[in-house]
Amino acid sequence: MGPAALVAAAFIGPGTVVTASLAGANFGYALLWALVFSVLATIILQEMAARLGVVTGKGLGENIREAIAHPSVRLFVVVLIFAAVIVGNSVYQGGNISGARMGLADLIHIDGQWIPVILGVLAAAVLWQGSYKVIEKVLIGLVLLMSLAFLATFILTQPNWGDLFQGLFVPSIPSGSLLMVVALIGTTVVPYNLFLHASSCAQKWQSADSLQQARQDIYVSIPLGGLISMAIVATAASAFFGQAVTIEGAADLGQALTPLFGDSATAFMAIGLFAAGLSSSLTAPLASAYALSGVLGYSNNLKDNKFRAIWLSILSIGVIIASLGLKPIEVILFAQVANGLLLPVMALFLVWVCNHRRLGEYRNSIKQNILGGFVCAVAIGLGARSIAAAFGWL
Repeated sequence: MGPAALVAAAFIGPGTVVTASLAGANFGYALLWALVFSVLATIILQEMAARLGVVTGKGLGENIREAIAHPSVRLFVVVLIFAAVIVGNSVYQGGNISGARMGLADLIHIDGQWIPVILGVLAAAVLWQGSYKVIEKVLIGLVLLMSLAFLATFILTQPNWGDLFQGLFVPSIPSGSLLMVVALIGTTVVPYNLFLHASSCAQKWQSADSLQQARQDIYVSIPLGGLISMAIVATAASAFFGQAVTIEGAADLGQALTPLFGDSATAFMAIGLFAAGLSSSLTAPLASAYALSGVLGYSNNLKDNKFRAIWLSILSIGVIIASLGLKPIEVILFAQVANGLLLPVMALFLVWVCNHRRLGEYRNSIKQNILGGFVCAVAIGLGARSIAAAFGWL
């Protein structure tokens, strides 16, 4: 496990836990196939991002800056990245820290406005080390902790294996589930992970000879992340589908498990939610710093002052939002629109730049272009859904 574990840590956040919980509680095992598709789509895009980083020795942001010569087009992309990645992650960081806070509160039975500050300081201490190896090891540890916690909860809830395998391999869209399908895919195929992965691979490996290691990392870490999401869906399906229980979020899921499966199930869920929130609290600021530093031409050295200023700003905003319980709806809507534009733009750019002659023999094959084009089409649909939802058209 390596840089791809950062990607898994990034897409298994509190938002994913909530979405997966609602999918299982409302539609049972029927939408598990959407997560199988999400994992495959993520592998396709992240393989391209990893290859770009390993072969060029630069992140996606740097490659964007070099490949787009026209000043107006470059300015548009910079503004879009700033709006979606920087502004969006600043707001969503509040949700990441709040999720970690909920999990911790369920574990230690103590809550308070000071907890987000402690979590923020903890995340800042890890990032301030300026060591990629330290950050990678911490996030791998959190991914493994999430895996153990959510898989243990899944086993305790005694799933219906027949329905589970049918949901995995027989696609269906129950009445009223289309938006949930889109949401499940959208929580896994995340645009800022392309920046995070390419830059992380460039940091870890300096030769194209290491490309096979990068791919092996992807084939282990991304499916593991998908397995965590599937376990959460199956847990909610086993416990609550068809029952008169209202599940509105991850905290509700954990608390509602106690009378059914005992304190151990609640404890495992709380540990998983804490790990999910803390891991996303690390990856969101880091990905933002990689993205903005790349397109603006700043150094992506983890100890560079400008790099640190970017992630520290996003982390600080998240702590404030979580501490005060703020819900900046207008900013969230703005971030949704920008994110809806960014995902297809970045996916299309990634396919384009992976066909550039600078990659030489490592350019996309015809098969990779076909698969990438299909994922780009899905990304356009996801982007359209995000924008439509932001304006209330859905």
